[in-house]
Amino acid sequence: MEGNINQLLVQAQTAYDADDWSSLIQYLQQLILVEDNQHSETVNSELLLKLALPVLEMGDFQQRWEIAKVLVRLGNIAIAPLIDILEDEDAEEELRWYAARTLGEFQHPDAIASLVELLKTSEDEELKGIAATALGQMGSDAIAALSELLQSEDTRLLAVRSLAYIRRQETITPLLSVVQDTQVVVRATALEALSSFHDQRIPPVLLQALDDVAATVRRVAVLGLGFRPDLNSELNLVVRLQTKLYDFNVEVCCAAAISLARMGDDHAATYLYQVLISLHTPTILQLEIIRALIWVGTVSGLEYLQKVIEQSTSETVWQEIVTVLGRVEKPQLTPKATEILLELLRLHHPAIEIANIKSAIALSLGQLGSQQAIIPLTTLMKDSNEQVKLHAIAALKKLSPEFVPIES
Repeated sequence: MEGNINQLLVQAQTAYDADDWSSLIQYLQQLILVEDNQHSETVNSELLLKLALPVLEMGDFQQRWEIAKVLVRLGNIAIAPLIDILEDEDAEEELRWYAARTLGEFQHPDAIASLVELLKTSEDEELKGIAATALGQMGSDAIAALSELLQSEDTRLLAVRSLAYIRRQETITPLLSVVQDTQVVVRATALEALSSFHDQRIPPVLLQALDDVAATVRRVAVLGLGFRPDLNSELNLVVRLQTKLYDFNVEVCCAAAISLARMGDDHAATYLYQVLISLHTPTILQLEIIRALIWVGTVSGLEYLQKVIEQSTSETVWQEIVTVLGRVEKPQLTPKATEILLELLRLHHPAIEIANIKSAIALSLGQLGSQQAIIPLTTLMKDSNEQVKLHAIAALKKLSPEFVPIES
């Protein structure tokens, strides 16, 4: 084994002398593998480090990517030279990027300290972003250092983003400390991260944020509460969320539709329907509510969509409804969805005069899988519009795999 190691070292040195970085990487990888298999310090790590660093400094993008993995495998001996690169403001930007990224792989106080210092002092926003991500990868070891950065307005946002990336229970307390920060993006980032935790301290904060002056923050709070249907009864969430369907910002309104759908009850469906049929509701919100009435997963949600088809004159609304009806998956709801689509065909609703909508009906009937649709689809197969014919045939093949279309 020792002879093999010596041979690899000679080959690595030869590749190093020739600036043959690709070969050098392969030899270094083999040497580390040999060391791992031997479970001993048979290879001089300092020598391997000396051979590896020039690849990081002068290699191309892929070579740097590969040698970074080698440096991590070498262990803490690589930390000091990586810090030197990171702190060298005259070094190539991409090289410093790799140094920061690689330091993030080490669970070591020196690595954490250097990345934190970079966040405090650097004016390079891209490099600071990479350092923040690297700190986030370190997990709980970096939380204390990042929490200190929350004290300064200059580093608060990067610290919050890093803490948000970590997603561990220990981050809840520091994140809660900035939910009323003066910077909108800080508040929004903290609330979004907190929304992923089931902790009793968080719902009251999200409820309070529903009335934040910033639409971005309100939207995050609405979506965060949508992940807590288990608290619907206790916190009266449906009633609290439905008010946001009338928010001044349409993105907040759309978020409210999504979150109400996650509550999964008839009251939520009723509130959604009331906004859907309003003459003042913008199209983008109408479409979000149509999807929400499917996601809410109740028969009443489908019945409301049926009413809207009967009352509306909007082709856009018709198209969306017949499309989303085909996405119903709950076995107890598919018969109702099928019934609505078949009723459109039977009553010759104005919607079926439009080829795109007729095609969407055919596709949805195929997705719902009801044998009741076979005869209506056979009729659609004879439609004068070629697109409608093709979609009807595709749907029939789903319902009856042995189906063979009759040549016209």
